[in-house]
Amino acid sequence: MRVPEVPASGQDVLASATDLLPGGGFNVMAAAARSGAAVLYAGAHGTGPFGDRVREALAREGIAVARPPGDESATGMCVALVEEDGERTFITGTGAEGRLDLDALTAIEVTETDLVYVTGYSLLNPGNRAVLKAWLPDLPGRVLLDPGPLAAHLPLTDVLEDVSFLSCSASEAQDSFLDHLPPQATAIIRTGPSGCTLVRGGERTPVPGFPVTPVDTNGAGDTHCGVLAAELLRGSDLETAARRANAAAALSVLRPGPATAPTREEISGFLAAPRPADPRGGGL
Repeated sequence: MRVPEVPASGQDVLASATDLLPGGGFNVMAAAARSGAAVLYAGAHGTGPFGDRVREALAREGIAVARPPGDESATGMCVALVEEDGERTFITGTGAEGRLDLDALTAIEVTETDLVYVTGYSLLNPGNRAVLKAWLPDLPGRVLLDPGPLAAHLPLTDVLEDVSFLSCSASEAQDSFLDHLPPQATAIIRTGPSGCTLVRGGERTPVPGFPVTPVDTNGAGDTHCGVLAAELLRGSDLETAARRANAAAALSVLRPGPATAPTREEISGFLAAPRPADPRGGGL
């Protein structure tokens, strides 16, 4: 919903536009697929109209689904309030996606060349958290965790020892969980228009971003994660992957909606285009 401002408690505002669209983890998968990755959705999904919309959207992006819909409940929903400056605020209700099944996950063949994306929202659900704690330690592939806006409320230390890459915004990054990452893991701290910072073994490497005037920041972090994952799967080094992810996030905020990741060709074209010098350093 596009709103002039987020209402105060007990108040109301009129939305100028309302859309019902697949989002959340779908944004990440769509971004990865548009950058050429072969993507498999291994999570749960429910019956009903929301589940149908999600499955149709996954099919359009060429994303495979590992398991049939469950009979327990409908797929959940999130209300995203997007203000005039493009900033977004979320209200999330969990549905069938909060019902991970360990047997279903262990039946999936994961190789050492694969990358498993985990959203922090899964850790809010005790059942999902228990399944992930049992499944992640034995995976031969790499794990990318994005804690999301609820990072401060998550028991991240339950899974951090199994994480290869932690991607989070600057406001979500906390020394309390960065300190629990394995020595070989890398944190990618997204800093909005200025890009991101790679943190590994106490060393920080800034990767400049591409400041733009946003239309809608909803899904920008998801786009960053998805493109980063796709590039790592292609064998790109981390700085190259992060630079392409920064460019993808910049392009995504120029479009309204959650799953607005560009294609790999669009990212390459954006990076190849000449641009004026940024007086603050980095690129425009």
